[in-house]
Amino acid sequence: MSETVATQVQTFTYDEPHPHAFTRGEVGWLPWLEPLPVDELTDRHYDGLVDRARASSDYFRLLARDPEILRARTLVDKDIFYNTAQGLPRAERELAAAAASRVNGCVFCASVHARFAAHFSKSPEFVDALLADGVKADLGERWDAITDAAAALTATPIAFGPAHVTRLRATGLDELEIADVIHGAAFFNWANRLMLSLGRPVAPPDQA
Repeated sequence: MSETVATQVQTFTYDEPHPHAFTRGEVGWLPWLEPLPVDELTDRHYDGLVDRARASSDYFRLLARDPEILRARTLVDKDIFYNTAQGLPRAERELAAAAASRVNGCVFCASVHARFAAHFSKSPEFVDALLADGVKADLGERWDAITDAAAALTATPIAFGPAHVTRLRATGLDELEIADVIHGAAFFNWANRLMLSLGRPVAPPDQA
């Protein structure tokens, strides 16, 4: 069995309010299926979580019911967003994820990745414009090219094509950076659908 860790779990009920707007605030999440209780997590589950702190999340404890799949999912997630020694800056990887989440209507994922995009870019006003006005917001040519590419991939992958690549190149992105835009948006097209299928968002305190 794993060592005992102090884990605070916030529990929501089905009468919790839905968010009424996209936000960088702390959106909650209510699962349709029961997450594993913290006191039933074994070393195998913690290996799937990768980061032990994720045991505080209902979402990750629900995915931990199949820890091998969770581990594979998490390692892909971490490499796309945290491995920034080369390629696109972290802020713009997060921007691609936030744009995909905005198009898909995943308020929870949009909130998380908008916070990261705002933090790493130091440009919260542009991130807030994306949340408020969607992918047609004027964010400057480089960010517009990234959100346009992410939106096309979100609509359907075949909507993305050479014109998007040309526009991204014109703003200074090289091949690896363009691949990072695609990875960030494509991963969250899947992640949004998984999260929206397994539960629903709960309004942050300022929207309750």
